[in-house]
Amino acid sequence: MRDLAFVAFLLALMGIGLRRPFVFVLAYVYVDIVSPQRLTYLLLNSVPISLIFAGLALASWLIVDDKRDSRFAPRQALLLILLIYCGITTTQADFPLEAAEKWSWVWKALAFAIFLPLTLRTRLRIESLILFMILSAASIVIVGGIKTLASGGGYGALNLMVDNNSGLYEGSIISTVAICIVPLILWLAKYGTIYPREWRVKTFAYALIFACLLIPVGTEARTGLICIGVLGLLLLRDAKRRVLYLSLAGAAALVALPLLPSAFTTRMDTIKGYQADTSASTRIAVWQWTLGYVKDHPFGGGFDAYRQNELRIEKKRVAAEGDQAQVVDSVEYDKARAYHSAYFEMLGEQGWPGLVLWLIIHGVGLFRMERLRSIYRKREPWIGDLASALQQAHLIYLIGSLFVGIAFQPFVYMLVGVQIGLDTYAARRTREAAWRPLFRNEGNPAAV
Repeated sequence: MRDLAFVAFLLALMGIGLRRPFVFVLAYVYVDIVSPQRLTYLLLNSVPISLIFAGLALASWLIVDDKRDSRFAPRQALLLILLIYCGITTTQADFPLEAAEKWSWVWKALAFAIFLPLTLRTRLRIESLILFMILSAASIVIVGGIKTLASGGGYGALNLMVDNNSGLYEGSIISTVAICIVPLILWLAKYGTIYPREWRVKTFAYALIFACLLIPVGTEARTGLICIGVLGLLLLRDAKRRVLYLSLAGAAALVALPLLPSAFTTRMDTIKGYQADTSASTRIAVWQWTLGYVKDHPFGGGFDAYRQNELRIEKKRVAAEGDQAQVVDSVEYDKARAYHSAYFEMLGEQGWPGLVLWLIIHGVGLFRMERLRSIYRKREPWIGDLASALQQAHLIYLIGSLFVGIAFQPFVYMLVGVQIGLDTYAARRTREAAWRPLFRNEGNPAAV
């Protein structure tokens, strides 16, 4: 039955897309985030549905869509350069087969991020895309939230519909993305025009935010806890009553702490004593190895270059013996451990040029959203507040990716595409507003 439900939904999207071609773009977003082919037993396993909807989206834009308002922004050019550079490093990779496998989905994420802004010509399209991204991620988040409430979850034990924990189904990644989308959920609840802004919509939005906050608890991902802290600080910036906000946040934390599973609080305590935690100590060892590797390979080793690392991991723990505590040193050895950081992932795989280019792409995005926020906050609040929400989501990703290897996570590049689309849309609105007085007074030469 589940297979039939997925097939029926995809066929419905395809049918609607024949009348409204932009729906093909939304369908691709859904397929890329949810991966329904991984959730079915038989019917979709061997069908390249991602390729089908990507082809339909591109073909409909080329054939049907009005391209007069489409603009190729500088950040799209940077993404194109990154795409070409990654293609070149893949041909020179230390592990050609593994690099080719990662390249098979990385290029799609980058190419779609380049293409996406060309389709975002109207407010309705921008809003529809954000809504589809959130609801697609929500299909995973809601399941995780319900299971967390029912069982408490557990590190590596929270099943998010699939056994394979790649993509958004991996605990640390879904924890980061779940917190990322909270500002966008709040924006849709306030400014959404696709549905009536009534109590049922707001109730669903707040319930979804609650589910998002539960994901780090259920997955016991320390990255998620850090992202929640960053979210709290970012929301404080836009809070009108900051004292009330801080009071409510503090009260919510006091109420929530006694209700958290003991396994969660125990795992979060390892943030303070990272030297005694194998996972944290291993990450530091990998980062040190990466810095040493790029001294001899400044252009990186291509995708999955980490497979050649050999690590010496030094740990310290406090052992209590009676009334005395003693620091015990130990050494472990490991190899082929992943980067566990988007920054070191870029550095190790793409070298210094790739890391600098990646940082510029994200840094320009933060700057442009701040620019839009300051210009449109009072002039057109929906644009200013959306820029603020996108900036907050982007910052949460950048902080979370310090500890998770998600440098090429497709969901994040969709956010980048939305940023570029909003930027070009706002620029066109500004140009139109500048010309409008001239057209209004074109019959009066003196006025012109």
